[in-house]
Amino acid sequence: MRTLIDFDDAPVFALPTAHGAREGVLVEGPQGWGEFSPPADADDALAARWLTAAMEPSTVGWPDAVRGRVPVSDGSRRLAVEVGGVDEAVARIAQREKDGDGLELVELTGCGPADARAIRLRVGVPIAVDSTWLVRDPECADIAVLRCGELGGVRRALRRAEKLGLPAMVTFTGATSIGLAADVAVAAALQELPYACAPVPEWLSSCDVVSASRTLIPVDGSLPAAPMPAGPDPARLEQFRVTDPAVTRRWRELLRRAAALL
Repeated sequence: MRTLIDFDDAPVFALPTAHGAREGVLVEGPQGWGEFSPPADADDALAARWLTAAMEPSTVGWPDAVRGRVPVSDGSRRLAVEVGGVDEAVARIAQREKDGDGLELVELTGCGPADARAIRLRVGVPIAVDSTWLVRDPECADIAVLRCGELGGVRRALRRAEKLGLPAMVTFTGATSIGLAADVAVAAALQELPYACAPVPEWLSSCDVVSASRTLIPVDGSLPAAPMPAGPDPARLEQFRVTDPAVTRRWRELLRRAAALL
């Protein structure tokens, strides 16, 4: 599939966010566009999975959806906990439960399956963790968090969910609406979707590479599923396109290394 995409001319973008610039590359294939935006610390193997996800909609397309819209949480009934210590995490969850605002679930980050299992045994609210943790320990959480980019695309995310056999929720990994469309495609194709997707990135309302009418901002708590992502709007792409030669070269080199592993 990589021979169908011209990586040398793929535009590099940078979106300003509250946590610094979110960078990536838009790749165009025979069927349309995809987004390659692995985290800054990604190794080549992880970058290759992100590239597979980016190439999927522009080459083979996504699986058929079973729902036309997917629910999106506003985050008010969820708690994200970066675990520094088990006791500290348990105390924080207990305090939030005590506040009585109807906590739906807690998503744990910054630890691993062993700590997640220990926390789960001590709290009364469902625990959600990255699906890779559950591969290592199927009893460490109640909910599998699916991230399309790091799993290598919609099909691989669906296979992961099927293999785990647990309730799943989707966290958005895309930086632009082109990337988010893949996350929406995962949620739209899951046979069961008991939990709304995580909130969309806060910067999308003002920074995106697609036209304003195609930006994936929830309406009435949901997002539409589409058979393929929107293409970039030329004016908006020009606004956020990276012109720094060093940054462009860094992304080109990462693309080539990732492509070599496919």
